[in-house]
Amino acid sequence: MTTVDPNRVILVGENPFIRLAETDGAPFSTNASFWRILSCPRGPGHVLYLKSELTEGQWRIWTDNLAMARWLQATVQGMLDPETADPSIPVVDAAFEKEGDPAYCWSERILTPREEIVLTWYEFGDPLLLHTRPHEIPGRRYGVCTVLIPALGARLAIDGVEAKGRPFPREREGRPFSTCALAFNESWTEERAA
Repeated sequence: MTTVDPNRVILVGENPFIRLAETDGAPFSTNASFWRILSCPRGPGHVLYLKSELTEGQWRIWTDNLAMARWLQATVQGMLDPETADPSIPVVDAAFEKEGDPAYCWSERILTPREEIVLTWYEFGDPLLLHTRPHEIPGRRYGVCTVLIPALGARLAIDGVEAKGRPFPREREGRPFSTCALAFNESWTEERAA
């Protein structure tokens, strides 16, 4: 038995997300996908893809590496949420900071000359290790190996104004999960060319 994944690693990093709704089962009023990329074909960096009532229901992007953000839209992020694949979504240059400890509370801060965005996760559950290969899940061209830490508490604020809604508990293959989670040690793969 081999322990080496035969596929090509295209991305290494983190992808915490926040998905808030006002009631359980309602459409997400806030959908945030944050990336801290250590390695990909367009270099390292950070990016936040966000759609919320705080963005007037429109997708917006903040990044410190535009080439990386657009590459993610055309690959993994665009596969995960096809709405984010649109290359006409406006992009804002930003600086990024993190703080906390995933044992109790974690925050990502996005700073521009005109705004401050803070994403915070807390009330963590037991981590799950997820490993899929390319095409193993129908419609998913890429595979992933990641540690998901469900968060039953999360908030997102722009300039101190907090997004409406809250996380809701979910199950993932019989394990407790949430609509919000930290996703650390994340590696994405694609099939090697023949």
